[in-house]
Amino acid sequence: MKFPQAHTLKQIATLIDAEFVGDISFPILGLNEIHVVEPGDIVFVDHPKYYNKALDSRATVVLINKKVTCPEGKALLISDDPFRDFNKLTAYFKPFQKAENQIAETAVIGKNTVIQPNVFIGNNVTIGDNCCIHANVAIYDNCVIGDHVTIHAGTVLGADAFYYKKRAEGFDKLLSGGKVVIEDHVEIGALCTIDKGVTGDTTIGAGSKLDNQIQVGHDTVIGKKCLIASQTGIAGCVVIEDEVTIWGQVGVISGITIEKNVVILAQSGIGKSLEAGKTYLGSPAEEARDMIRKMNYIKEIPSLLKDRKNK
Repeated sequence: MKFPQAHTLKQIATLIDAEFVGDISFPILGLNEIHVVEPGDIVFVDHPKYYNKALDSRATVVLINKKVTCPEGKALLISDDPFRDFNKLTAYFKPFQKAENQIAETAVIGKNTVIQPNVFIGNNVTIGDNCCIHANVAIYDNCVIGDHVTIHAGTVLGADAFYYKKRAEGFDKLLSGGKVVIEDHVEIGALCTIDKGVTGDTTIGAGSKLDNQIQVGHDTVIGKKCLIASQTGIAGCVVIEDEVTIWGQVGVISGITIEKNVVILAQSGIGKSLEAGKTYLGSPAEEARDMIRKMNYIKEIPSLLKDRKNK
């Protein structure tokens, strides 16, 4: 998430009442999670296990809960609770805006686009030309939809990320300041839910087609010309490359990459990254031919046991 304009290290430190290490005029351009940080960004870290990863990342500023040696060319923000202070920054730069109308006055809707009854379109949404948005679709603030997109009834674009920190008193939510981007010629079925990015974009690539009742988690990027069948659940921060096919009731763990031209057969559970051009089956998923071979072996177990008993 980029700021509207550059801020200095001192300005950011003042906003969250934190100590800082570095030049007070050090420029800061935005904030992001570790997997999408760029130079100029703030990243937060609150566990020693991930200190080095954050300090060595592309982030220019590290919001951290311990005084450590500052890497050359970077700056630190020292906080007793980086999670809380990251939320403060998100709330400051991307505050919640109450809807005043069913279709916000700031929404931009392209030529020949059809908006069916009871559609909600939030603030600063952009919808391209020749789209069809069916009844009871909810499009949250800041979503971007390309040309020739069809979204079927009851789908929700831009709900908050499912991202919580466990505390003694309960779960503390990480605020979502990102958005959803739907590229050209995408079709999204009924009752799908596509969550906004925490700091970046959840993206559905051009030409991809989603069936009904699909969940796409925060900051996930789906490539071009993908085909995803119903009741698939994709966690956050997944990268799905171009022309991947995912059949029904597949579950995908967070933070992995599914390379191009992969086919995932129905009811598979994906717990690790998958190599390009292969077909996968099972939970945990394996290459389909290996899994089918194992399944055939399992079928032979009763007869093997019977033969053993008769000996």
